[in-house]
Amino acid sequence: MPTKKPPLASLMPRPASFDYTLDFKATDFRQHPELYRIGKGEQGVLLVEPYKGELLPHWKFKTVAEAKKSAAKIYKMFLAYLKADDFPGADMARKFLQMGWTRASRYANHKGGRKYDNKTGEELPRTEDKEKAAAAAIFYERYVTARQHPEYVRLKKMHREQHET
Repeated sequence: MPTKKPPLASLMPRPASFDYTLDFKATDFRQHPELYRIGKGEQGVLLVEPYKGELLPHWKFKTVAEAKKSAAKIYKMFLAYLKADDFPGADMARKFLQMGWTRASRYANHKGGRKYDNKTGEELPRTEDKEKAAAAAIFYERYVTARQHPEYVRLKKMHREQHET
């Protein structure tokens, strides 16, 4: 009886998870991109310098006007990081776009941004804030464009092969 082969994905090396043990205050990831780990979703978005300091001042999602300006600026920075072959910078910009989408969505669905009751842990009733939903859509469009950008995909693959296997 023939043996079943494992799926191809199980044969490929797994990327390293985000390393929260690093000294983020003392590490310049532009100088040490080999220490950067992609992680999942938005992991490390408020830790990795100098990118947090460069991107955070531009991250705003309260209104549609703010979201348009913010997403455009962060995407422009994303493209500049790509042009400089700075994968950690590009990935951090991608994470800020993703975080703009997720946070604006949270506020669109839950007034005040609190999803769960502090005492019971139960999900609070959903609300509908059309302004925040529109802001979320703006960030989502830029986030998807960024994560699918051919140069980003190429640099991500190269980063994983060189530093995360």
